[in-house]
Amino acid sequence: MSVVKTRFAPSPTGYLHIGGARTALFSWAYAKRHGGQFILRIEDTDVARSTPEAVQAILDGMAWLQLDHDEGPFYQMQRMDTYKKIIQKMLDDGHAYYCYCSKEELDALRETQMQQGLKPRYDGRWRPETDKTLPEVPQDVPPVVRFKNPTTGVVAWDDMVKGRIEIANAELDDLIIARADGTPTYNFCVVVDDWEMGVTQVIRGDDHVNNTPRQINMLQALGAQVPQYAHLSMILGDDGQKLSKRHGAVSVMQYHEDGYLREAVLNYLARLGWSHGDDEVFSMAQFCEWFDLDHITPSAAQFNTEKLNWLNAHYIKNLPLERIADEVKPRLGKLGVTETSTPDLLAVLNLYRERSNNLNQLAQEIAFFYQMPAINEADAAKHIQQETSGIIEKFLEKAQDSDWAADNLHDALNFVVTEQQIKFPKLAMPLRVALIGIAQSPSIDQVMAILGKETCLQRIHALFPKK
Repeated sequence: MSVVKTRFAPSPTGYLHIGGARTALFSWAYAKRHGGQFILRIEDTDVARSTPEAVQAILDGMAWLQLDHDEGPFYQMQRMDTYKKIIQKMLDDGHAYYCYCSKEELDALRETQMQQGLKPRYDGRWRPETDKTLPEVPQDVPPVVRFKNPTTGVVAWDDMVKGRIEIANAELDDLIIARADGTPTYNFCVVVDDWEMGVTQVIRGDDHVNNTPRQINMLQALGAQVPQYAHLSMILGDDGQKLSKRHGAVSVMQYHEDGYLREAVLNYLARLGWSHGDDEVFSMAQFCEWFDLDHITPSAAQFNTEKLNWLNAHYIKNLPLERIADEVKPRLGKLGVTETSTPDLLAVLNLYRERSNNLNQLAQEIAFFYQMPAINEADAAKHIQQETSGIIEKFLEKAQDSDWAADNLHDALNFVVTEQQIKFPKLAMPLRVALIGIAQSPSIDQVMAILGKETCLQRIHALFPKK
């Protein structure tokens, strides 16, 4: 049995979006599951639309997701000589022919067919047949090369997601495999690459279903092994419409920028149209162990931002603190925080990560540990009253008698609340406003312990000066 080889073959005309990332993930996981190889191929023959920036965006997205390829990246534009040799062989073997139709002729043909209510298609006027006389070769029209598609029978395959699919060859015309300038076309390059690279399973979006019968016919004409095909259904947005930029489907790197962990995005993509019982949260090692194509739904999958946020919160809460720290440090840097050793970032994250479902939000919530916070005027007006300074003074007198530890600070808070016969928020809320700028935080005793005595006293006295 041949080694399993899958491929991800994006066109660099834009970013690596969620749909492409899911295709890459499924192709990668299938190869891993079967001990095979995963190929990355950049299909850059659309010179007018392909850009180096888009190529780099794809590579960056694959690197961030850690979908490492075993072979490649291959670039189709670097394989032009190979394509041209095989086109010539197809011409020599009678599987392809030159077509001298001008653009004007083809436009007129299309217009006539549409007026007659027919499906627009090439009519085969330059297709060589026994006892057929071809038109005289025009001197001023550079020819294209067309594949000589079978005219009878059906082309069929057992799609690994959609089941049996059959297309009558009579429905297919002779597609162009080389343009007038000699450059090969997309469908032909795909066929040659899948053949020469030994691809055994082609996992791709179902927008390619219409390409598949043509590609199978060309592979058979070349005497090549036809791979198995698996066509993934489209992804719909939260509103049930086709996923688009307005749903945030710009680039997987945008999810990184927006504060999502790689683990959460991968876990979410894995469940987008595939399932393993009721399992919702799993590692990529588990996914590769479980993954098969039998449990992919043939119907469209629907993107659920709420579920992605839930997964992101789960991973923020459960990944090692060191991993979260690596993600949060650069985000703190964007907020002006460059030094995170004092107080210890891991201790800060351990206190706050239960409260966040987003890395950007987490960075914003803990920035006050490293820089003087701005006081929220509404919270200050609500919680700081005429008698507040006196209550704060009582607390400081009690707290400074012992070590500045969470347990001791907790006891000091309770002592003052009992002694002054006040409710706990009467003391805790003003302290929070002074220390972190807002009235919401985890346990104030733990916040004060991590901030440290010197910083706490400095901030408290800034809002409640010593008398």
